[in-house]
Amino acid sequence: MQFLHELREGQKVSSIYICKAKTSGSTKAGKTYYNLTLQDKSGSLAGKVWELTNAIEHFEAGDTIRIEGDVTSFNGELQIRITRIRRATEGEYDLSDLLPTSPYDIDKMYQQLLDKISSLKNPKLKRLLNSFFVDDPEFARSFKYHSAAKAMHHGFVGGLLQHTLGVASICESYCKVYSYLNRDLLITAAILHDIGKVQELSEFPTNDYTDDGQLLGHIVIGYEMVSRHIDMIEGFPQKTASELKHCILAHHGELEFGSPKKPAIAEAVALNLADNADAKLEMMLEGLGESNGEWVGFNRGLDSNIRKTTPISQG
Repeated sequence: MQFLHELREGQKVSSIYICKAKTSGSTKAGKTYYNLTLQDKSGSLAGKVWELTNAIEHFEAGDTIRIEGDVTSFNGELQIRITRIRRATEGEYDLSDLLPTSPYDIDKMYQQLLDKISSLKNPKLKRLLNSFFVDDPEFARSFKYHSAAKAMHHGFVGGLLQHTLGVASICESYCKVYSYLNRDLLITAAILHDIGKVQELSEFPTNDYTDDGQLLGHIVIGYEMVSRHIDMIEGFPQKTASELKHCILAHHGELEFGSPKKPAIAEAVALNLADNADAKLEMMLEGLGESNGEWVGFNRGLDSNIRKTTPISQG
């Protein structure tokens, strides 16, 4: 396996990747060519098919393909000039090599999430969470393997689960410092805050915005999902429902960041801070990559040039 992030200009390539995207174009001479986005667990890279010969067999976006070609550079960016393509067959590849995946065990993370749900004392909030994460196997499967974003942070298999668990854990630490916070409300909001992403983003290998994702966004989608489940629980307190839904609507903190409401209760403030902290620290981790301590460059999500911290001497 030749991982995309290891490729260098001038290198020959013969390997299997996921074709994440495929578009057609025409040269000035009227010849058709393909623009591809290739993906493996290390990231993505552009591919170009300039000659549609018999060596380019039929394939579509989303297919797993074996390619041959050369690594070239255009405007300072690497790309692969592809001369041969065919669909790969099962047994030729390990899917774990092709999809970016959380470094943590997904089943263990999910059990940790269920443990947090079990720790709640409020029976209505616990029942609400169970209606998603225990009683709905299809939702549970989707949530476990979904990403939290297309690209900005946690954009990998298990990313939504990892991010949700991280936010809930930060919120738990807040409750230990700020005892006036309603722990059950805050933990419930933390677990549900990004629930709409299971419908905002398509599943892998595509991991792209759905129509509802583009038109509504995960905050509105999540609000609607939670509202429907609350309506099915007899006797769910109206004030608790409103406060929980407010936390979801306000978790981006600012109107310009996509929140329909700004935080108006302490739990909403705490959730916004925890969500931002987990997202930004993951952006830093992903942005640094395998940096050896040199400046990596400008990171759009963090709006800053970044580098690794200098190790502190133990002497």
